[in-house]
Amino acid sequence: MDAKSKKSKLDKKKRKDPFSFISELKEELKKVSWTTKTELVSATKIVIISIFCFGIGIYAVDLVVKGLLELIKRTLLFIFG
Repeated sequence: MDAKSKKSKLDKKKRKDPFSFISELKEELKKVSWTTKTELVSATKIVIISIFCFGIGIYAVDLVVKGLLELIKRTLLFIFG
């Protein structure tokens, strides 16, 4: 019973008013180092260019694999008729 009463006391201490949570949240958000607009734009450009390059790379690998599979298919058809 003693452990339960200690636990309930700790739970009551941890529970806070929802409005105090919101005010604490606002204070913490003020401490955050937000990016500037120029940093955001440059990072967005880098991400878009990277995605485009990876897409082109995946497309190229797909074409190579497709060509190799087609070559194997033709070779097998030539050998086995």
